[in-house]
Amino acid sequence: MAQSDLLLHPQKNSDGRLHKVTPASARWKYVGLEVVKIPAGRTYAVKNPGNECCVVVQSGEVRVTSAGFDSGPIGARADVFSGLAWSVYLPPGGEVSVEAVSDAEVALCFAPAVGKFPARVMPPESVETLTRGKGTNTRHVRNILPETAEAESLLVVEVITPGGNWSSYPPHKHDRDMLPEETLLEETYYHRINPSQGFAMQRVYTDDHSLDETMTIHDRDVVLVPRGYHPVSAAHGYDLFYLNVMAGPKKMWRFHNEPAHAWLLK
Repeated sequence: MAQSDLLLHPQKNSDGRLHKVTPASARWKYVGLEVVKIPAGRTYAVKNPGNECCVVVQSGEVRVTSAGFDSGPIGARADVFSGLAWSVYLPPGGEVSVEAVSDAEVALCFAPAVGKFPARVMPPESVETLTRGKGTNTRHVRNILPETAEAESLLVVEVITPGGNWSSYPPHKHDRDMLPEETLLEETYYHRINPSQGFAMQRVYTDDHSLDETMTIHDRDVVLVPRGYHPVSAAHGYDLFYLNVMAGPKKMWRFHNEPAHAWLLK
């Protein structure tokens, strides 16, 4: 069976890069994502001419510099399951440089911008946390760049879904620029699984089923959501983390629940 174009497995590159998603590679307009493992003492750099960037420290300690901005050493968590993230917001224009103080993994999230907001460090205490759902639909949300935060296009959030639970559920979508009911947002999911030998499932589908794919997710996979509904389920015994990056013509998250399953919200 051919692999889905929406499912990306981690790569082994000499520079430590596991993933590189660009608008060109994803065949869309807004969202970019790079995930990189950087050994202590090494630096990863990427040019950033027309995009704002949110650097999310997945693990380890790093120093982020760009166009005169210096974050200083940031990052504390051992992994994504053991605490809230340190992050950095950067406007477009300068090269983004991430130096690993200790062995580290970082995600660099990109979206188009013109430079309305200054660079800043976003410490763990700035992350809004909340729990959504109930029963086996419970998941724990960490808003790094919500729509109220200073950013032009980017929305960035982490979610922990306990083993056996569902997330991004009931199924919802955000693929129409149609306020106030819905906004058009492209989205990536970067998945981590604990313990790492586990798996999860994600379905991406549209109302007319012209797109309808169900994928088995393993540790460090990325799923692209260009349109349609996109529920996720974590296998029993394996907690699921994902980092969501969203962007579109408007920096707002307004979604439409699939009518067949909307009764679950009552």
